[in-house]
Amino acid sequence: MQFSPEALIVLAPLVAAAFAGLLQRYIGDKLAMGLTTASVGLSLVLSWPIFIDFVWGEGHERVIELFRFIDVAGFTSIWSVRIDTLSAVMLVVVNTVSFLVHVYSIGYMAEDPHRARFFSYLSFFTFAMLSLVTANDFLQLFFGWEGVGVASYLLIGFWFQKRSANDAAIKAFVTNRVGDFGFALGIMAAFICYGSIQFDAAFEAARAAPDMMIGVGEVRFRAVEVVAFLLFIGAMGKSAQFFLHVWLPDAMEGPTPVSALIHAATMVTAGVFMVCRAGELYEMAPLASGFVTIIGATTALFAATVGLAQNDIKRVVAYSTCSQLGYMFFAAGVGAYNAAMFHLFTHAFFKALLFLGAGSVIHGLHHEQDMRYMGGLRKPMPITWAMMLIGTFALIGFGIPGLGGFAGFYSKDAIIEAAYGSHGIGAQFAFWCGVTAALLTSFYSWRLAFMTFEGRYRPNPHAHHDDHGHDDHHAAPADGSAPAHESPWIMLAPLFVLAAGAIAAGAIFYPYFLGDHAGAFWDRAIPFHEGHHDFPAWVLWAPLIVTVTGFLFAVGFYLWRPGAAKAMAKGPVWAFLYNKWYFDEIYDFIFVKGARALGDLFWKVGDRRLIDGLGPDGVAATSRFFSRNLRKLQTGFVYHYSFIMLIAAVAFGAYAIFAGIGGGQ
Repeated sequence: MQFSPEALIVLAPLVAAAFAGLLQRYIGDKLAMGLTTASVGLSLVLSWPIFIDFVWGEGHERVIELFRFIDVAGFTSIWSVRIDTLSAVMLVVVNTVSFLVHVYSIGYMAEDPHRARFFSYLSFFTFAMLSLVTANDFLQLFFGWEGVGVASYLLIGFWFQKRSANDAAIKAFVTNRVGDFGFALGIMAAFICYGSIQFDAAFEAARAAPDMMIGVGEVRFRAVEVVAFLLFIGAMGKSAQFFLHVWLPDAMEGPTPVSALIHAATMVTAGVFMVCRAGELYEMAPLASGFVTIIGATTALFAATVGLAQNDIKRVVAYSTCSQLGYMFFAAGVGAYNAAMFHLFTHAFFKALLFLGAGSVIHGLHHEQDMRYMGGLRKPMPITWAMMLIGTFALIGFGIPGLGGFAGFYSKDAIIEAAYGSHGIGAQFAFWCGVTAALLTSFYSWRLAFMTFEGRYRPNPHAHHDDHGHDDHHAAPADGSAPAHESPWIMLAPLFVLAAGAIAAGAIFYPYFLGDHAGAFWDRAIPFHEGHHDFPAWVLWAPLIVTVTGFLFAVGFYLWRPGAAKAMAKGPVWAFLYNKWYFDEIYDFIFVKGARALGDLFWKVGDRRLIDGLGPDGVAATSRFFSRNLRKLQTGFVYHYSFIMLIAAVAFGAYAIFAGIGGGQ
């Protein structure tokens, strides 16, 4: 094994996870938390110089081979650490968010008796994600892909005493296995068609034979289209895209730091990273790219509509994540890979800020998550309010064309403009979905802010009360203000770091992702597409116009006339959105109840009635029937046997007479 700082970035969290998880009894909770946090901090310290070197320095690509992973009949994989522009961006994103989540969790999980195990899972998750983003071939990428799946299962179901947490973990695991089946088929197809699973070799072979065909029997397709399509099926599951998105909101059952880590910048962005890594394949596969565009655009719009009607503060942010991932995918689908990665980069800051801010609210309200029972928190939680406000401005992409704005403004507007300027399949559909989703994003983001921090506190009437009729957890003060308290500084400090990124990351790094220096920055990793064209003025101003419109609607419904929002929440459209387009019910009917009905058909009809009924059970029943009736003839009485002999003699004589007569004629 070749030891290097790059290898230490990947392996340090794994070593810490092993120590914290296996030796907690000997080292204690505090040392376990400190060890895992320090290991991720070390990875972070080593990652930023690599990223800075690619942004402002020479940025030398390199592959550090650690050990031979597998070598069977030509199927070879060497565990490596690949350093290029794409992996440098992901190293910074993953390690920054993970380190801040570790620090935040020290305060958030302070009272949990199993916090050493929790930190072990966090650190293992970080290792799996780092191994994914530094992979040099599809097999190592698949290892990290499945590793983050296992870690997310453990983290979502961390509070395993809750039935809902167990169900959510299983749902996430099973849904991702559906997508991962397609992903595995894509890797197999790449090896069969191109003879290698190493990225550069496979991409080169694809370029050398762009019209290679693959199929079954008479049905033939272009190999690159098949490989690209199958790989994206895996991305649909991991990144919660339309049809395979159902696991994401349920994953909020895990502790809030898990939501920030998994759903802000790491696991759910793995699919976007994979599509950008395989950008050379998608460049040659217009049909698969069109499919990516349409699914991404549909997801952006769908998740934004559902976010309008959710009451759980974490679920609103979760559907926001789902929607923003849709933006990233349709950007990649139209070929704007650098815009997709730029939005991934900026999104990591403001979405982690919103999740951790929501966690601060939940912590301050003693684990209340329903926004209907919040309100008036701006005064008792001013720092959390300010941080959430910054995150909201970044999420809605507030900014003025030509002047600037928050981080989301630079990346989201670039994606919308790229879709408008593209002639690819589904690009115009994606443009209008992106604009509409921006309107809805503004509305539900301000809805969250107003319901949580403005107005008067609304106590939960269903909360547990003591003998005096007061809420045990957060009884309202006499003046009706919210019974909340600000979070400790160990939880607030990471919010300031993320807020700085949510404000400035877009302006600082725009030139290197999309501006004048983008060509030099991105041509080392993925195909570069110029991010700016001479667009009509209405295209440039449309995102700001719809964003302001969404804000005004939110003000009208939740500040000026809050009764209108309550009336609207009783309609059929609201019920449709609140129930997430009834996807869970549809899937339950088709797959759960359908599978049960099919199983009952095969078991009760096929197995019991046909196979057993005509087979062993049928033969046994027939034998039993004849034996039971034959047994009745064996009575043991002589006069019965004499009577039977008499009947037989008469019958024989009659037969002889009639047979003889017949014979004489």
